[in-house]
Amino acid sequence: MAASAELLTTMRRGIDCCRRGDWNEGLRYLGQIAERGDTGLPGIFYSYLGYGIALREQRVREGLKLCRHSVKVEFYQADNYLNLARTCLLARQRSGAVRAVRDGLKIDPHHAGLLALQRELGVRGRPMLPFLDRAHFLNQFLGRLRHTLRGDG
Repeated sequence: MAASAELLTTMRRGIDCCRRGDWNEGLRYLGQIAERGDTGLPGIFYSYLGYGIALREQRVREGLKLCRHSVKVEFYQADNYLNLARTCLLARQRSGAVRAVRDGLKIDPHHAGLLALQRELGVRGRPMLPFLDRAHFLNQFLGRLRHTLRGDG
């Protein structure tokens, strides 16, 4: 049981470091846990480890797998969606990032990190005429007009 408490303490330290932006130190802690080969760890562990190795070690494909796994294990944890979205961006998968942000905001509509990333990504408005294709000239014209009238551009 002591090893379990030690494991949780190490994991908390690693995640706290990552949340503060100290990814090198956070990955050191999380890497210690990963090396043990334990299974059944919380999704948040896989989420931070996945984004961290994608960000710091350029192991983007492996990071994506870990982040996707984290969402399957703990679909109710908004941070998992944030890290998945960030990792999707590193993998140049913008649509995956947008989807992850949208799904995460369904879990926690006030999550500061997800809201900030949503603003950074920019969210397309609904087509002015939803019964027409987004690329239809009327939707494009009316969308530009709406954009201009709002003062967005």
